[in-house]
Amino acid sequence: MLKEWKLFEKLWLITFTLVNVYLFFAWDDTLLGFITSISGMLCVVLVAKGKISNYYFGIIQTGTYAYISYGYGLYGEVMLNALFYFPLQFVGIYLWKKHKTKQTTSGEEIKISSLTKKGWTITLSLFLAIFVFYAYLLEKIGGNVVWIDSATTTLSVIAQILMLKRYTEQWLFWIAVNVLSIALWWKALISQGGNDVSMLVMWSAFLINSVYGYYNWSKVHKKQKGEGM
Repeated sequence: MLKEWKLFEKLWLITFTLVNVYLFFAWDDTLLGFITSISGMLCVVLVAKGKISNYYFGIIQTGTYAYISYGYGLYGEVMLNALFYFPLQFVGIYLWKKHKTKQTTSGEEIKISSLTKKGWTITLSLFLAIFVFYAYLLEKIGGNVVWIDSATTTLSVIAQILMLKRYTEQWLFWIAVNVLSIALWWKALISQGGNDVSMLVMWSAFLINSVYGYYNWSKVHKKQKGEGM
């Protein structure tokens, strides 16, 4: 329900949509890039709101984004989205529905958790191990900008798992993912050309949304703890 949305959230979504419409015509952007960007934004905004419906837009975004990434030789992004993100959208729908809140005073639909010190230690150790191994694998198959590609992929895997488990700290990993993804696509577009400028806009919008997502989830988590959810 839109009445549960804050003014900032409404304005942010409208502004981002208008920017993408402008780029589609002004920069001769691809239709697939436009669809990917819009569906991706709807997905992450709904995640920040704690809405289960985010996964339905995620199904569209992960499939189209994987196809675009393949054309630029960003194989880490392709494998991440086609083999990991896409099937996990269905898992996310199932898991989030199992942990719905009893009431939605702030508009959220799920119970939110937070990492312990032990959880942080395991998470960071897992990240470092996968990061080094995956960068080596991408280099062997001839990928481009393999270290950034590996970092974004590994951080995304960790963030997605934390998201499925409804941890607030997922947003810190998404912030890192979005910063690196902006650098990744900037380098790809400069070196290879192409009209998919909407990818840069999408990741920039994701970055702003991830900062807001961390703020909102932290606030909701404290509120839910106080309400005994």
